[in-house]
Amino acid sequence: MREKKEDSNFFQRSLFRSLDGIEWLGNKLPSPLSLFAILSLLVIILSGIFSGVSINNPTTGETVQVHNLFSMDGLQYIFQNAVDNFIGFAPLGAVLVTMLGIGLAEQTGLVNSTLKATVFAFPTRLLTAALVFAGVMSSLAINAGYVVLPPLGAVLFLGLGRHPIAGLAAAFAGVSGGFGANLFLTSTDAILRELTAEATRTIDPQYADTITVSMNWYFAAVSVVLVTVIGTIVTEKVIEPRLGKYQGEYKGEQVDKLTPIEKKGLRFAGISFLITLALMVFLSFGPLRGDGSYLDSPFFDSLVFVIFIIFFVPGLVYGIVSKIINNDKDLTKLLGKTMASMSGYIALAFTAGQFIAYFRETNMGTVIAYKGAEFLQDTGFDGFGLILTFIFLTMFINLFIGSSSAKWTILAPVFVPIMMNLGYTPEFTTLVYRISDSVTNMVTPLLLYFPVIIAFAQRYEKKMGIGTLISIMIPYSAAFSLGWIILLFIWMLFGLPVGPGAGIQYPG
Repeated sequence: MREKKEDSNFFQRSLFRSLDGIEWLGNKLPSPLSLFAILSLLVIILSGIFSGVSINNPTTGETVQVHNLFSMDGLQYIFQNAVDNFIGFAPLGAVLVTMLGIGLAEQTGLVNSTLKATVFAFPTRLLTAALVFAGVMSSLAINAGYVVLPPLGAVLFLGLGRHPIAGLAAAFAGVSGGFGANLFLTSTDAILRELTAEATRTIDPQYADTITVSMNWYFAAVSVVLVTVIGTIVTEKVIEPRLGKYQGEYKGEQVDKLTPIEKKGLRFAGISFLITLALMVFLSFGPLRGDGSYLDSPFFDSLVFVIFIIFFVPGLVYGIVSKIINNDKDLTKLLGKTMASMSGYIALAFTAGQFIAYFRETNMGTVIAYKGAEFLQDTGFDGFGLILTFIFLTMFINLFIGSSSAKWTILAPVFVPIMMNLGYTPEFTTLVYRISDSVTNMVTPLLLYFPVIIAFAQRYEKKMGIGTLISIMIPYSAAFSLGWIILLFIWMLFGLPVGPGAGIQYPG
């Protein structure tokens, strides 16, 4: 027993030393704001070096080549689009609007009171699992989980005397690493279905018509359990022991029993929450239903504003009942404090927005993706070796292109026909892609929401850098990859359907 314990401690120490090395190396990089500025300049230079490099889309025959920004036209683009690139940075508006709601709930004390009530009502040992599970399920709201759950996870952990960065990491792992899993069908299923079916038509138009939105549902539902269990174990056995006791300046409030005024405020806030939630449900089936599918309705296109309302209304009611908010000036002051805490993120969004826009404008990510697909075709691999190659190649490409649908728009016309010719169904190919797309989301600075997570983390650790965050998230990425590959191997071994009517072997 003692020998096993010593071996376990040796493994833990070795792992921590490795992660410390990654953190040290990563933190030698400039600040995130400066790094994105440097990367923007690097993209401009590389676009000049590789200008003219092109690939052919095998489906449309269209030629895609690297667009040179190190030119007269490129210089005009840079100057003319600087403001648009900043404003068009996708997470910017979503983060600020959502944080107005969450920030008010936190500033008035609603979050802390809810935490207290939760602590005394439910076993706290389930908090980590609940947080990871909520992150996985948040893909129902597309990307809203990135801006809602990590800050809430940090607040919850801090209130319980645990390290807030561990709570943030658990939520981030669930949202990003578990993006390919869910108990329900999401809008991502609908988008990927259309892209997969379109790619399938180049080989078998009749089969394409049989592909459904639920094509990966069985595997995705089982994966929820897998990701929740792995995320919980990594958080409690690796991340928290490595972080140790929180020694930061951001102390928060102690989790004491609710005072009478807090109970009253919480009661009225709860009532207002239920009324607001009922109103949102009514709107989702009524005025905001639209004419198309439910997941493509105006309601789901407005989820950021919906989340803002769901947090803002109870936060406002709690503030009024608890006498924190006595007039509109008090409300304005509290909202101002929330926005002030996001000033660093707003500055970061400017350089991050330029970099992502430049990378997209140059087509470098598209060219990298196609070259990778050609490499896969040339390997000559078959069976599980082919699947592993596909997984690792997609994981690598994911480091350069963050959007799941954007990558599959590029890769599906290449990978789906290749895999069909090798005997695998389009549904199974899509499943393998979803796994590969999910597991490296949390370790790539090119993820649109990566700067958002850093900004949240810096509230608790002022010196939090890219290297620190990546070193914290690597154990999740590695564990999710291993767990999902094992599950996929078991699925293939027994030939289980990946969804209703969707198998592994292509019958054509």
